[in-house]
Amino acid sequence: AKVTDAELIARAVVGDDRHAYAELVRRHQSAVRACLRRLTAGNHALADDLAQETFVLAWRNLKSFRQEARFSTWLYRIATNCWLADARKRKETLLGDADADVADDGDGGDAATGSEAAHASDHARGAALKVDMERALAVLSEAERAAIVQCYHNDLSHEEAAFVLGCPVGTVKTHVHRAKQKLKAALASWAPER
Repeated sequence: AKVTDAELIARAVVGDDRHAYAELVRRHQSAVRACLRRLTAGNHALADDLAQETFVLAWRNLKSFRQEARFSTWLYRIATNCWLADARKRKETLLGDADADVADDGDGGDAATGSEAAHASDHARGAALKVDMERALAVLSEAERAAIVQCYHNDLSHEEAAFVLGCPVGTVKTHVHRAKQKLKAALASWAPER
């Protein structure tokens, strides 16, 4: 039978067993990375750095894991805190970077014409939606983005999300509601004509 997370955690804590912990990391790293990619609005390099930091912190704090939540939920809490701490540090630089992004877009000059362009735009539509979703997530406040990522992408209940975010359930519901309104508005501009 497959060894449970709880057994691996016990081995890691009681026996200081790094192999058991490595197996826990292997089981949960893709979910933690995916969570962080959404929180960072698609910044994969940053998400991977924060995932590494999450697992280092989780290892250091494993003794304090009380099984009051699933291990994955506890990891999301650490990951979200790592992201929030990093976002606070970056606040000033982020504001500077926004202008550079716009400048880099340019207008593409005289790229493809006619049917070539139409084909390229069809091809790009899937990629564009992904980018739009990441941009849309970027318009949310940190609290709204964190709430929507926990409830929709990590599939947590409002109660579990409240544990991850360390706030009351009512606050989670408010953030999710506001986030949905903002995302609707942001994505409406993309919506293809019927």
